[in-house]
Amino acid sequence: MKITRYLFLAFAMVGLFSIGAQAQRTKRPVKRTTAAPKTSTVPPLDVRAARVKVSDQFENVKAFIQRLGPVARAIEALDAEAKTKRVSKQSLDKNAADKQKVIAAIRGLRDGMEKLESEFRVKASLKRYLPTIQGISALAGQSEITAIAGNFVAANEPLRTVQQKLADTLAAMPNVEL
Repeated sequence: MKITRYLFLAFAMVGLFSIGAQAQRTKRPVKRTTAAPKTSTVPPLDVRAARVKVSDQFENVKAFIQRLGPVARAIEALDAEAKTKRVSKQSLDKNAADKQKVIAAIRGLRDGMEKLESEFRVKASLKRYLPTIQGISALAGQSEITAIAGNFVAANEPLRTVQQKLADTLAAMPNVEL
């Protein structure tokens, strides 16, 4: 019994001394760092302006595709009808004029795509987005060639790819509303 009493007393003393030793240590002050206010990084002016241009071209292509579908079907239907039946000269002239208007509109769309793509190639701040937008002018040119060949409905497909590339570019670019 005496041994257990001495052991208990020894453990109690060690416990008391360790608490005293812990209290004598100097505590290092905790450095309180104030978190810097999080500021949203505003992309450069070139990137913001290019985002607006890409958005505008996206809307232009989207609207053009919606309008081209019915017009292209009507043009090709009249062409097919002209091969099997006699169609008035006035209808054929109007159809030819519509074809030229569609081709001119696709050409204008292609010119806008070329300007936009070249801007992404030239400006250093936009080069990181070039892989997502690259090739839109070639696709628009392919659409123009298809329309010149008389396949107006098929001319829609390259423009759908252009629309997807523009959407991907918009998703890759930072969106900051000021």
